[in-house]
Amino acid sequence: MTITAAADGSALGNPGPAGWAWYVNDECWHAGGWPHGTNNQGELMAVLDLFRATAHVPDEALHILCDSQYVINSVTKWMPGWKRKGWRKSDGKPVLNVELLKEIDQALSGRRYTFEWVRGHAGHDLNEAADERARAAAGAYQQGVAPRQGPGFVRAGDAAAQAAPPPYSPQIASSAGNRVAQAAPQAARAGIREMVGEPTLFGASSLFAEPDLFSELEEETRAAGPEQGAEAIVEALERELLLPGTRADLGRTGVLLHPDFTEIGSSGRLWTRDEMMMELEDAPGVPAELELLAAERISEGSVLLTLRSHTRSGTVLRSSLWVLDGVQWRLRFHQGTPEA
Repeated sequence: MTITAAADGSALGNPGPAGWAWYVNDECWHAGGWPHGTNNQGELMAVLDLFRATAHVPDEALHILCDSQYVINSVTKWMPGWKRKGWRKSDGKPVLNVELLKEIDQALSGRRYTFEWVRGHAGHDLNEAADERARAAAGAYQQGVAPRQGPGFVRAGDAAAQAAPPPYSPQIASSAGNRVAQAAPQAARAGIREMVGEPTLFGASSLFAEPDLFSELEEETRAAGPEQGAEAIVEALERELLLPGTRADLGRTGVLLHPDFTEIGSSGRLWTRDEMMMELEDAPGVPAELELLAAERISEGSVLLTLRSHTRSGTVLRSSLWVLDGVQWRLRFHQGTPEA
């Protein structure tokens, strides 16, 4: 028999109150969260808890539906190489979310499993159910209440095999300093979604990866206040994305980019956030100069920038659509075309 389940994660603010969930059906699901975490940590935790919850049926295969290519590739492609290098990436930097990944590595030992990527928020019944429960768990931690955990792994004819609360307590580094986000008390806890580009985005190839570290960006946006117009705010954020240091800071860029970010590159290829992350994770690019051509307020919550970037390889005309996501301006779409 194959157990088919969707696994999903959520973070309000990303990072912020975070939740995770896996879902088989209405009688077989589990959810939890943390006071502070990221989407990717929630996605990983959902997968880890699913393996743990089914550990008592090791002969049954798992078919895991997941909308995060970061998670799928971490588990199925990158993890063996990371292990050989002492859990470090090809550039020698430590792997993010390493404790969760190590626990997943242990949990899947001896198990039969497959992953299937599904598009999030596209009406897939199991994915939608897992997403709903993960967001509800994140919302519960935002409100300071215990989340609904669900029945755990239960099948018709089985005794209720409840998934034990995972011991993992995330310790997350902050760009402002090392802040530790402790998990909720035992009674309340049940555990805790990339602009990289081809050489088109803001000059040469750029790294915009998953949000795995904290950033002070939201606080800075709030501090800007109503005195600073949206056009000035997003121009400043756009210029920040020119900096190689920013592009190499996973937390900073993860906050700047909308979860549904896409780019049409100069080659005509459509890049999704995940595809770009996988393609150029280790290439933060080179400095570029930016010339603002126009900043147009499209609506209360969106601003369109048109720009010209200058690098050693030439100039590129660009358009960037920024949208207001809660209190945070995030880049939703970008297109670059080499100037004739």
